Amino acid sequence: MKTCLIAALLGALLLASPLRAAEAPVAPKEPKDVSVHGDRRIDDYFWLRNRDDPRVLEYLKAENAHTAAWLAPRSAFRDKLYDEMLARIRQDDDSVPYRNGRWWYATRTLQGQQYPVLLRRAAVGTDRRWDPKGRDQVMLDVNELARGKPHLHVEAHAVSPDGRRLAFMTDETGGRDYVLQVKDLDRGRMLPVRIAQLASFAWGADGRTLYYVRFDAAKRPYQLWRHRLGSGRPDELLQEERDELYALGVALTRDTRWVTLIAESKDVSEVAVLDARRPDARPRVVVPRERGHKADLDHRDGQFYVRINDSGPNFRLVRVDARRPDLARAEELIAARPDLMIEKAELFRRHLVVTERVAGALQLRVRDLARGREHRIAFDEAAYMVTTEDNAEFDTATLRFRYDSLTTPPTVYAERLDTRERKLLKRQPVLGGYDPALYASERITARAADGTAVPISLVYRKDRRGTGPQPLLLYGYGSYGWPTDPWFSSTRVSLLDRGAVFAIAHIRGGGDLGRSWYEDGKLARKMNSFTDFVACADHLVASGWTTPRQLIAWGGSAGGLLMGAVVNLRPELFKAVVAEVAFVDVINTMLDESLPLTVGEFLEWGNPKLAEQYAWMRTYSPYDNLKPGAYPAMLLETGINDSQVSYWEPTKYVAKLRTLKTDANPLLLQVNLDAGHGGASGRFDALRELSLTYTFMLDQWGLLN
Repeated sequence: MKTCLIAALLGALLLASPLRAAEAPVAPKEPKDVSVHGDRRIDDYFWLRNRDDPRVLEYLKAENAHTAAWLAPRSAFRDKLYDEMLARIRQDDDSVPYRNGRWWYATRTLQGQQYPVLLRRAAVGTDRRWDPKGRDQVMLDVNELARGKPHLHVEAHAVSPDGRRLAFMTDETGGRDYVLQVKDLDRGRMLPVRIAQLASFAWGADGRTLYYVRFDAAKRPYQLWRHRLGSGRPDELLQEERDELYALGVALTRDTRWVTLIAESKDVSEVAVLDARRPDARPRVVVPRERGHKADLDHRDGQFYVRINDSGPNFRLVRVDARRPDLARAEELIAARPDLMIEKAELFRRHLVVTERVAGALQLRVRDLARGREHRIAFDEAAYMVTTEDNAEFDTATLRFRYDSLTTPPTVYAERLDTRERKLLKRQPVLGGYDPALYASERITARAADGTAVPISLVYRKDRRGTGPQPLLLYGYGSYGWPTDPWFSSTRVSLLDRGAVFAIAHIRGGGDLGRSWYEDGKLARKMNSFTDFVACADHLVASGWTTPRQLIAWGGSAGGLLMGAVVNLRPELFKAVVAEVAFVDVINTMLDESLPLTVGEFLEWGNPKLAEQYAWMRTYSPYDNLKPGAYPAMLLETGINDSQVSYWEPTKYVAKLRTLKTDANPLLLQVNLDAGHGGASGRFDALRELSLTYTFMLDQWGLLN
């Protein structure tokens, strides 16, 4: 409380009258003309972008103090809720080990420790089996790396193909400020490698060559470099992407034969390869840039398997000779279909595994490449998600995948692809007596204004589902073509057990129903995302699931844009709204090409320097469409180091809304002063942040019990 009072006193510098902890801070207005295309826009809070202005930090601390003051009488409940959610988590836990070469790899979490430990154990016997009595080697203890640091995230890690070295990327700010480091696993010591501003990396087949992609000043991955460990030679620049619409990414094929390099915009891919066995290899283009065509590839037995959308938006799969790849003469393995989205194709020595989406539902198609026989791994629940994972071995007939649903905790299976024999390896424990049979999930459909059917997934506790409306939390995202598949959450149980229903609106702009679903919710058609969400909310009210006095909306990042847009469209429809790291200052951000992501995202939102595209954004940009009136209770959350959605977007939004809202509902801003887009990095700190979010929701529902 002492910290909150200090912050509040600092914030008083911003106010015309002395600030008490319970009062909302009022940011001074400094009008700046940001008009374009003859449309007059005055931004009173543009100054909050200036991190070097000492008033900015003072204001952020004052906002945190205001949120803390709101929370103070509810803090005992928040502590109870945190303990309740923590009690469902098995703190001492190991992931299911997976084999890669001579080693089995796993991740371990320990009682009271915030971060995981990366382990491996030597395989035994000619069949390289798991030894239950074997000795673990600690590759990386992230808790040690994080000691004394307020934030530490290991973004990616990979063991070299020879198993001797571990490369990993760390971020100490939350702002995607990645640094590549390498550890000698044989000797247990760090090598003198520290490469900053990294976006991705991949090993060469020799285990000594590293390929990495660096960011430019706007956090765009734009340069491919080669580093030779221990050579003393300077790193070599292999390719630079000058077109600001494109970003580079690098990876190693599962068979370790090729390093793939993808130059990618929102609607075009160029795919090149480097021979992973040749440390002096140069990139060679396999799939050239062609307007509207996206692609990726994998390799097996001298052939590239290319997933490409050149004959339909939902992609097809073709095969070409790796020595002389010619897409015009490609062998088609799976044709494009309007009702089936090919999301991913993975290759093994004897099998092809394709992740497909049919009517919104995921399934796995398995093809025996020698015999040509196929089968599908399908699932029975109405709403679920499935993903292949930890399949590091190329020469295997066993596929591992993870399945979970709104009622089923994450479950890892291994299936023999030749016999279809399935084995349950692990179901993530949910402590405290969680019983899936107590809960039910459904899939229903809302009708959008243009007649489009929009799916909604729901979950609730059966004995808390009455005949009348009840509290309901409606989640949405709907951008970038990313699907929002129904996932399990042990923390969500705290809402369901108190009588709330959780729902996901599978709106256009996401990839929930394939590529066309995405195309119908971007650029000039972005408004479809927002009206779809409103249609879902209206349907849930009309069909008796809830009422506007019981309905809370929740979204983050581009889903935070969704929250701001729907609040402007229909403020009376929602009791409360939670918007995390919210992209709400759309026009000002997209006018500033020096900011991360801006130029590349002209193909997602539009370029406001063009009058027609400015007009699209002007209709929905949350910050620019605020007006006097009553608004729902709102909680906005952000991180000061966020490089994807700058802290000032939700901060400016709150400052402006305070001057316009005519209601007495709480308007709260919580700023993590040590983190970025993903929030706190430690698992307990992240849970603590979530306990604030849930306390706000439960308070608005009147369910603080």
